[in-house]
Amino acid sequence: MYALAINGSPRKGGNTDNMLQTVLEPLKEAGWETEQCQLGGKQVRGCTACMKCWENRDLKCVLKNDPFNEVFEKMVRADAIIIGTPTYFTDVTAEIKALIDRAGFVALANDGLFGGKIGAAVVAVRRGGGIQAFDTINHLFQISRMIVPGSTYWNLGFGLHKEEVLEDAEGMANMKNLGQNIAWLGKAIKPHMDSFPQVESQVSEG
Repeated sequence: MYALAINGSPRKGGNTDNMLQTVLEPLKEAGWETEQCQLGGKQVRGCTACMKCWENRDLKCVLKNDPFNEVFEKMVRADAIIIGTPTYFTDVTAEIKALIDRAGFVALANDGLFGGKIGAAVVAVRRGGGIQAFDTINHLFQISRMIVPGSTYWNLGFGLHKEEVLEDAEGMANMKNLGQNIAWLGKAIKPHMDSFPQVESQVSEG
């Protein structure tokens, strides 16, 4: 099985990066293929609502001059998608918001490609606003009919300076448990994915 972690922080080796790596560790131990994709700091355009994905239905966004389609291809292949972000003005980074809008729309346009996948949100926060960012990511998972596992707390890690989150023992233990829960859930649902309920998209094309 394959788990994709998407880092929406422009700061490599920072708090979000460390949290995602901790989530992936139990998955590696369970024999999963894992990958962390660096999206933060890259130029990612927002959705233009052009509706071309509904016309073309080719598993791609028509905007092809940025990294989106490469990341989306990995999301389609993944059994579990973990999206991480630092908290910017009580919400996700611009790169993650662009990913949510475009990936969600392209997936819905192509028969709900994310249905039945596992989705987890991970948020680094200095003090306040983490729950808002956490909810923003989970909105993508919920409308996409993904399965969202819980953990010992909401998936927040507290810290400002680089790697400061490693001092948040409770937060990092939560990350480890989240990875364990994803591994268990993946093993439980994999044999039954062929029977996952199919529904017609309710999004209008006009």
